[in-house]
Amino acid sequence: MGQRAEVLGLIAGGGRFPLMVARSARRMGYKVVAVAHHNETLPDLEKEVDEIRWINLGQFGKLLKTLKQSNATKAVMAGSITKRKMFEDIRPDLKGLAMMTKIAIFHDDDILRAASRELERQGIEVISSTYCLPELLAPAGCLTRRKPTKEEMRDIQVGWKVAKAIGKLDLGQCVVVRRKTVVAVETIEGTDETILRGGQLANEKAVVVKVSKPGQDLRFDVPTVGLETIKTMARVRASALAIEANKTLMFDRDQMLEYADEKGIAVYSITEEEIN
Repeated sequence: MGQRAEVLGLIAGGGRFPLMVARSARRMGYKVVAVAHHNETLPDLEKEVDEIRWINLGQFGKLLKTLKQSNATKAVMAGSITKRKMFEDIRPDLKGLAMMTKIAIFHDDDILRAASRELERQGIEVISSTYCLPELLAPAGCLTRRKPTKEEMRDIQVGWKVAKAIGKLDLGQCVVVRRKTVVAVETIEGTDETILRGGQLANEKAVVVKVSKPGQDLRFDVPTVGLETIKTMARVRASALAIEANKTLMFDRDQMLEYADEKGIAVYSITEEEIN
């Protein structure tokens, strides 16, 4: 008899990232058991995993029971949860309610860290969302044909400092800057809406900066950008995007950078050492 495959629990949010993680994990030899969220996770995930259970946002007891019954030894959190649904569509079970009452402030990292601690108390190791797909992390350097101008680099420096400051408060990861003035800060609305709002206020040539939070736990909530980010920037004639090297996921990288070159948008992946 062959050796039984190790079970990886996939806690899936929205978008294509959970599907990509599932495919990669199965290629690595894992049996993938997914816990998917109604009205968030793409139904196509069912085709990419060995088992799947659908739950409502906040049903942590069902999530935990599924992973325990499947004998999962590791778990990965992948995909987005629409933040507004925390006010509209959260239906916690008893375990979820008990966990929520222990959290002083409902910020992303507080919730995810609390969930991770409980999983690890049950013997399930929570691993990085990039474990199966390290190639998605942004390499350092200018990634487009056009480099940021001196004025754009000054805006990047301003944006970096402000983004790190709001990240420390666990508010968001993205800011929009024009002529060293911050015109938009991300909170609950998400990156694309922040870009649209800031770009409209800037009128043109806005600089978008997206970074990880100080001390960010890269097992979850890793900053992400992709083709849609550049398309959103193009709508408001934004001119440059700065991201944090080795701590940002890039989806559809080739298409994203090709479109950025077409629109004359500079994409710069910068390290903390360089910004300082």
